[in-house]
Amino acid sequence: MIAITFEVVNDTPPRIAASAAEPNGLPTGAMAAGGVVDPQWQFLILLAVGNFTILRRRFGRVHFAALVEMVAARLAAAFPDGVIRPTAPAQIEIMMLAPVRDVLEEHLAAMSALLSEPFEVAGERCRIEPVLGAAVTTVPHDDDIRLLENAEQALADAHIESRPVVREMAARADRLDRIALARDLSQAVEHDGLYVEYQPKVHVRQQRICSIEALLRWRHPTYGMISPMEFIPVAEESRTIAALTLWTLRRVIADQRCLKCAGHDLRVYVNISGMLLSDQNFVREACALVTDSGASIGFEITETSVIRDPDSAMANLQVFVDIGITIAIDDYGAGLSSLSYLKQLPACELKIDKLFITQLTSSNRDPLIVRSTIDLAHALEMEVVAEGVETPAALALLSVMGCDMVQGYLISRPIGLDALTHFLAEQGHEAAVALSRPTPFARLVANARG
Repeated sequence: MIAITFEVVNDTPPRIAASAAEPNGLPTGAMAAGGVVDPQWQFLILLAVGNFTILRRRFGRVHFAALVEMVAARLAAAFPDGVIRPTAPAQIEIMMLAPVRDVLEEHLAAMSALLSEPFEVAGERCRIEPVLGAAVTTVPHDDDIRLLENAEQALADAHIESRPVVREMAARADRLDRIALARDLSQAVEHDGLYVEYQPKVHVRQQRICSIEALLRWRHPTYGMISPMEFIPVAEESRTIAALTLWTLRRVIADQRCLKCAGHDLRVYVNISGMLLSDQNFVREACALVTDSGASIGFEITETSVIRDPDSAMANLQVFVDIGITIAIDDYGAGLSSLSYLKQLPACELKIDKLFITQLTSSNRDPLIVRSTIDLAHALEMEVVAEGVETPAALALLSVMGCDMVQGYLISRPIGLDALTHFLAEQGHEAAVALSRPTPFARLVANARG
């Protein structure tokens, strides 16, 4: 696999590098009309060659190393502001800075086109099959390892999805001005400065995608990607959470209409803050949006969201259910679970927090907790969703335990509407499900642990 990596090079100078660079190996800046502009963004791109094994066997190690040098030289000529360094035996590192975020997609498209042209190796013409994954962050930043990990995950996703994938590194919480953030968030809601990604859920027994979770994203013009763990509390504190959630609901309804036109009639779940369950204005507007559109919508709430005002919350949840909105209990087990509230909630799904799923095959206690939770939910006539499923072994074990649905990176990472439409059309979940069919050994382990 050939990897092209945008990263900071602090020590040894690269063999192929842009002439204008700072002593630490970074380009001095990006040119624009009127002179040099201070860079605001750093890109780390990994480009893998899909036919790496075939080419190395065909040409041998020495000639393949020469091919790597050719790839590096071609990229250096096309991207003179980058710092480029081939590394043994089949890796190339490139780092670039840019004044604007949007040029990343242009770079990815240019690389794909550039590397689609043939190379001549040992007197023969050959082509490489580029697979592109990228990570992006704002400048300055001080976490190169995290940036590299994001790029590696993007590359892994790109292999699966057969298209370029970009992951954005969220801004650090200690660098955010919460007052300014609240103001910017309100403006983002007013001017459509947010977007939604979707993560499908697979029904284990039926082996089909049964519903989708909508996940709100915010790319701040200055800070870059900001985690929902940061901006949702800001929205709650600044009382913009209702407007934010209604914006999300409108976007989801519009996107669901597009999915339905493409032949995919699936329920979409939206996360709802506990604050909104006692907000009569929000309840009225949300119900009107769903009723008027005829959309198939579900709401995900946490098990502790009803604690603030139990009577109002329970009453409004029932209002949602009465108009056809299904309720799912999210992140079960992450907080202090209350069976008294659990049995009263008009929910049809219970989602086990990924904290218990990620160590399912390596822990002695987590399988016991998961198995007992599945049994409890079924006794309360709820279906169970396991969040954070990342390995075939975990999926196989959950299948034996009787888990109804799964969600996680094994099936798909959160993706945009276009990618989701392609994923659904190609039945992208089938490969993961096929690899995860439980073996007799898995059933033995599940029975022993359960």
